[in-house]
Amino acid sequence: MKLILAEPKYFKESVNIISELVGEAKFRVDNDGMQLIAMDPANVAMVVFRLLVPSFTRFEIQKPEEIAINLHNLKQVLRRIKPNDVLSLELSEDKFKIELKGDNTRSFLVPLIDLEEKEQRVPELNFPYSIEMNSGVFSDLIEDVGVVAESVTLIGEKDKVTLKAEGDLSKANIEVMHGAGAVIKSTTEKIKAKYSVEYLKKMVGASKLCEMVSISFNNDYPMRLDYKEIDKMMVSFILAPRVDND
Repeated sequence: MKLILAEPKYFKESVNIISELVGEAKFRVDNDGMQLIAMDPANVAMVVFRLLVPSFTRFEIQKPEEIAINLHNLKQVLRRIKPNDVLSLELSEDKFKIELKGDNTRSFLVPLIDLEEKEQRVPELNFPYSIEMNSGVFSDLIEDVGVVAESVTLIGEKDKVTLKAEGDLSKANIEVMHGAGAVIKSTTEKIKAKYSVEYLKKMVGASKLCEMVSISFNNDYPMRLDYKEIDKMMVSFILAPRVDND
């Protein structure tokens, strides 16, 4: 296996984000590229990552491979990437070889691990409501509601989506209007669901990778966030709703 990325940020930043949710994971490399599907230990969030073949300047595999690895160890190595480095990935017996080639060549060997886990499948979810908007703006909105509360309620209507958060003393209310930098697609009059701000803060880090984000949800139903770069990469998150026990 020999994989070369001229734009390492897609791999580096994705690993940074994924490692906020899971500590160990398994990458699969096949003729479609590199992918990962993982669930966080609390079974609250799932991450789906794909790095497509066109994003590689060299993509050579003899057969499909699985790379089970400690993401925190991998992240430490990827932090050493400089802006002009070319990233090379290889399998070397029981090690994952990472080579950074710029003004000089630096090689790292990260051990593979035995990861016993059931195969994760992406659930089939139906969403009557979605909103597409600038990913950086959505990241700022999550930071805004995080100032006052640990959870945020999303209320979706035909012409707007409202984010509401309520703490012990403070409240936040933010309206995002259709057409004002956002595109809403809805087949329902009104829906409402609550989600963890802590998890959302980890997920919106993907705004570094993609300019736009698609947010899909339903009444007291999982939320899905999709960040995509055409022909390059995709990272999606599925987040379980928070249900109040009255």
